[in-house]
Amino acid sequence: MRSKIRMSGIAGRAVVILVAFSLNSCMLGKHYKELDLELPQAVVSGAVDSLTLADMEWWKFYTDTTLQALIGKTLAYNKDMLTAAARIKEMAALKRIKTAALLPEVSAAASGDREHTDYNGNDLSIDREFGIKGKVAWELDLWGNLRWGREKGIAEYLQSVESRRAMQMMLVAEVATAYYELVALDNELAIVKRTLDTRKEGVHQARLRFEGGLTSETSYQQAQVELASAATLIPDLEKRIVEKENQIALLAGEYPHAIARGTMDIPDIPADLPVGLPSELLKRRPDLRVAEQKLIAANAAVGIAYTDRFPRLTINFTYGVENGKLSQLLGSPYSYMIGSLTSPVFGFGKKKAAYKAQQAVYEQESLQYEKKVLEVFKEVNDAIVSYRSIRETCQLKRNLERAAKKYVDLAQLQYLNGVINYLDVLDAQRKYFDAQIGLSNAVRDEYTALVELYKALGGGWSGSDYSS
Repeated sequence: MRSKIRMSGIAGRAVVILVAFSLNSCMLGKHYKELDLELPQAVVSGAVDSLTLADMEWWKFYTDTTLQALIGKTLAYNKDMLTAAARIKEMAALKRIKTAALLPEVSAAASGDREHTDYNGNDLSIDREFGIKGKVAWELDLWGNLRWGREKGIAEYLQSVESRRAMQMMLVAEVATAYYELVALDNELAIVKRTLDTRKEGVHQARLRFEGGLTSETSYQQAQVELASAATLIPDLEKRIVEKENQIALLAGEYPHAIARGTMDIPDIPADLPVGLPSELLKRRPDLRVAEQKLIAANAAVGIAYTDRFPRLTINFTYGVENGKLSQLLGSPYSYMIGSLTSPVFGFGKKKAAYKAQQAVYEQESLQYEKKVLEVFKEVNDAIVSYRSIRETCQLKRNLERAAKKYVDLAQLQYLNGVINYLDVLDAQRKYFDAQIGLSNAVRDEYTALVELYKALGGGWSGSDYSS
């Protein structure tokens, strides 16, 4: 019995030594290093800002309380966001599995058997055996294969986290854009209805003047045409409003219903907005961090494939009690230890081919990451150029709307005084109607251009603890 106890003590010390050796063993392969992207000096040529518009939380950027409530509801109940959250839980569990693979696996078992043999009816034998045993199985990570697996698991987990942030950034922008488009449709419908009322009054005046012999029937008929033309715009606008409401309801994870909204006001926004530094842009955009985590995972996969070509050492240690009599079980210690070294000998180049394949995957992910960086800088520059252009256009549309309003007032006055005919009035009204619609669309475009710029700079994913 003493020899068995002594052997178990020696085995225990051996396991401790092997654990210490494994934890301090080398990790073969190249560790990930950030790519040299040769970033430009500024996000936008000539503008180097230390601050950025994207540093604002989304509920501070979007000050409309109705829009804030819609975004908050969307982030809480959107099905894609909930799916992304479940994906994070999945990847966290898988990461834990990869970490647990580095540690010994401990198991226990209790057994009892009764063997009854009787050879040719002359040699009856009954053999009983009872046992309680604990087992420790552990693969020593001599070359870093398991640690590479853990690093890959961490990268995949962080990728799921950043993917959820990227989805939030997209959803915030999508809800805001849809909301501004809905408000703009309301405004356009209001313009059409006001125009319809004006043209009804125009038909009434034209009929009176025609019946009084002051104008020809042509003016009267033309007024009716303009009235009918304005009326045909209403059904399509009402349809588009309902479709936009349904789009917002779907984003919020709800069935179609009417959406509460405010009014389209003229935005008071500075012409020049801070955009930050190029290096900060890489940190703010979660979709860029997704691409980098893919690259880190691909690098870890290269490490796994490389270390998979080397021998793998597994230690199995069993200790417990075993006896043929249950009453004497605890007095019968039992220990068993074995180590197995498994090494590829001849596999027709499969391991080497797998390693080269993973190197090619890493090269692809590197190029995709570099491409994503280029795309992000393009998005930001396009968004800035678009915002500046639309802002200027909006101001010009506002001037046009004011001029058209003065023109139609003057034309109406001259018509009543008999200076011009009714066709001139209708022409002025058409110009004013077009100018109103143009201004409404320009204001909408200015809002949505600002939304796009905020998103392009990486705004909208941080500060998820909003409460209305």
